[in-house]
Amino acid sequence: MERSLSHIALFAALIAVLGFVPQIMLATGVPITAQSLGIMLCGTVLGAKRGALAVLLFLLLVALGLPLLSGGRGGLGVFASPTVGFLMGFPIAAFVAGLVVERSRAPIGLAAGLGAFLGGVLVLYAFGITGMAIMLGKSWPEAALLITAYLPGDAIKVVLTGLITHSLARMRPGFLPTRH
Repeated sequence: MERSLSHIALFAALIAVLGFVPQIMLATGVPITAQSLGIMLCGTVLGAKRGALAVLLFLLLVALGLPLLSGGRGGLGVFASPTVGFLMGFPIAAFVAGLVVERSRAPIGLAAGLGAFLGGVLVLYAFGITGMAIMLGKSWPEAALLITAYLPGDAIKVVLTGLITHSLARMRPGFLPTRH
């Protein structure tokens, strides 16, 4: 239990630290950041439940006003911005990424890459597009078109997640969640 709590806190901190990587602000009001890499890693390394809990802890700290989002943003106001869909999708994305890794029989690096893609791209984009459509007053297809700018960076994050998770599995086999 203590080890799980430590890992959850550590990965919440990892997401926050990735916020220090300079963001690229797009006209949509939703920046390209490294924090979604942290979301993907939460799921693939900690597993579905602990990964989602780490993200929820991070979001709680943001809601309390800590400026942990990329660009030093925090507080309840970020939940009323074009990023709201992404923020709401973060814990579900981590959960799905972790679930894929836990249930997959594929080699860990491949399973992590697949989990990162399904959770950290497809699920997260579904939430992000919906949030952008609502907050920007656009149709879902119009908002989806705006998301295409994020695809190259997210493809790199998917590959990095697979490689990092694979490396952790080799260095610390007992660190990753049990795979069924």
